[in-house]
Amino acid sequence: MRGGHDRYQRRSTGGNAGSDPLPGGHPALYDAVLFDRDGTLIEDVPYNGDPDKVRPVPGARAALDRLRAVGLRLGVVTNQSGLARGLFTEADMRRVHARVEELLGPFDTWQVCPHDDGAGCGCRKPAPGLVRAAARQLDTSPGRCVVVGDIGRDMAAALAAGATGVLVPTPVTRAEEVAAAPSVARDLPAAVTEILRRRAAVVPAAPRRAGTVLVARTDSAGDVLVTGPAIRAVAAGARRVVLLCGPRGRAAADLLPGVDEVVEWPLPWIDPDPGPVDRERMDALLARLVGVGADEAVVFTSFHQSPLPLALLLRMAGVWRISAVSEDYPGSLLDVRHRVPAGVPEPERALSLAAAAGFALPPGDEPVLRLRPEALPPPPGPPGYVVVHPGASVPARACPPGVHADMVAALTAAGHRVVVTGGPDQTGLTARVAAAGGVDLGGRTRLADLAAVIAAAGAVVVGNTGPAHLAAALGVPVVSLFAPTVPFGQWGPYRVPTVRLGDATAPCRDSRAARCPVPGHPCLAGVDPAEVVNAVRLLGVTAGNRAGGNRAGGVAGGAGAGVGSGGGGR
Repeated sequence: MRGGHDRYQRRSTGGNAGSDPLPGGHPALYDAVLFDRDGTLIEDVPYNGDPDKVRPVPGARAALDRLRAVGLRLGVVTNQSGLARGLFTEADMRRVHARVEELLGPFDTWQVCPHDDGAGCGCRKPAPGLVRAAARQLDTSPGRCVVVGDIGRDMAAALAAGATGVLVPTPVTRAEEVAAAPSVARDLPAAVTEILRRRAAVVPAAPRRAGTVLVARTDSAGDVLVTGPAIRAVAAGARRVVLLCGPRGRAAADLLPGVDEVVEWPLPWIDPDPGPVDRERMDALLARLVGVGADEAVVFTSFHQSPLPLALLLRMAGVWRISAVSEDYPGSLLDVRHRVPAGVPEPERALSLAAAAGFALPPGDEPVLRLRPEALPPPPGPPGYVVVHPGASVPARACPPGVHADMVAALTAAGHRVVVTGGPDQTGLTARVAAAGGVDLGGRTRLADLAAVIAAAGAVVVGNTGPAHLAAALGVPVVSLFAPTVPFGQWGPYRVPTVRLGDATAPCRDSRAARCPVPGHPCLAGVDPAEVVNAVRLLGVTAGNRAGGNRAGGVAGGAGAGVGSGGGGR
């Protein structure tokens, strides 16, 4: 089952083969750190053209030198509308930048937007143009860059480019910007410390080789997908990899590179709708684990799940080395007890456990989500449409159906072809949403078919659910309708161009509720369809001609549901 990637990775946000590796040849998470200028590197003096007014923020020089010392390249990405307004000249700005470098050391690239908000350019943050330009000049990709800034525009530009964002709030930072940020640090030195910690956490101190390794991720399809980079890391050091998954994650498990065998088994301490613990079933699972013949195991879990029941069974099956993240005392059940700070992106959380167990991604394998392309059917028709996926595995994370229908109507009116997708239990929902102008594929796609549909899309409009991670694995931009019940920085689409919509300050924030605890679902009900149209535009998706598109069969095993024309609400 192990495999590579080809056309389905056409927009991967991973870096190039020349990216800076860490010792041992393992690829680092990042090549470059890009900073906003005013309020982040230096004190914010509005429309400053006077180098004598440049004052670095506390600890800036030492923090930047820490990044330079490990080989990271540094850049500045800054909006300077004072140029367009005639408040200072380009020569003034260059003198200011020279003073910044005199005080803080050299930067490898300066990227400046000289326009004001009315120009409609693609470089002024929150547009991603400056981040993309900096990455090009540094011979890397946005996905291998971190953007550090002090306001929401900086974070939005980072996300839209597919970069990592770290917000350093100042007195001008709004509360909603802090709530929406993927990561927050108290000051610039703390941001640098976090960047270096995350960079080092995914590389083992002593890489190992192993025989048969059982890896376990036994919950939903999305959870299995975000564990993919860590599973590939294990596969790079193992002769054979067996993945233990649950029924809800089996279809995703079959799409992952690096897996030689899949064992499907529901675990009553993980499944959200568990049956009773049955002695015969546990005996059968134990026998199955013995039959795998694993030399060691790496048990991947979410923060609220315990690896210890499975670790006990693995010990009884004769597995001599077991690694897992555990806050609870494991006794003799774990050989590697790993801890991870809260809020780390799930793919990095899993990669850090793999590293603690002695496994790392090999040179050339970027830490992005990936699928086995040979497991996917051909793309179903002319590319460039927008996929709208209105359902979610957890009800609290789904937009109200009427809001989704309005989004489809707005996208269609803007000239986009729209495809509406959903599972077999969501056909009523998809029919209602697609009636506004989309092609209805509800209930007509297996997970592999859905991946093929997404692979040909220009963007996907989706909540915090499995198809968001499918899009990330395919490099397809995401308009993320993200309910704040769980942290966006931990569960948002990973290393793919993204625009986050929704109220990040809603009362349900960090509640981890499965069903919306607030009447009216305010975190998502207030999303304006015009915001979705603008988000799709920001992600670079242009509206196509909806009329006369070619229909393409072959989706969902010959369902004949073409996506060439967006006019029919089938």
